[in-house]
Amino acid sequence: MIITILTKNQVDELLQTRITELYNQLNSNIKQLPLKQLVEEENLVFAICTSEDRVAGIALMATYKVISGHKGMIEDVVVDEKHRGKGIGRKLMEKLLEVAKNQKLDEVLLFSGHHRTPAINLYKSLGFQLKNSGLYRLVLS
Repeated sequence: MIITILTKNQVDELLQTRITELYNQLNSNIKQLPLKQLVEEENLVFAICTSEDRVAGIALMATYKVISGHKGMIEDVVVDEKHRGKGIGRKLMEKLLEVAKNQKLDEVLLFSGHHRTPAINLYKSLGFQLKNSGLYRLVLS
């Protein structure tokens, strides 16, 4: 298993298909943006785990600056159901946190559904703490 940061030159139709299939394990109801569009973004870090020409997991971190500092938001952490329990999620998260430290981010945030107990346990083991705040959502599309 190899954990890397995805680059533009790695993106092709086969990889797009594999990542689409993997993401559907997390949520098949969400319309996905094209992979080529994502890797063009300077403020997006896309960690990928490959194993024998398969995509075993992904995790993304968007970075942004606001008055309160330079932050990262981790989204779309998905490990293929056939590869869960092997430490891939941890390695993906560690790769993103390494990038966050190298970019000197002040804070890294993430949201997780309360029902995702294994994911929450992973995040807590990495030092994440539940923040006492409300999350409000407005769907625009």
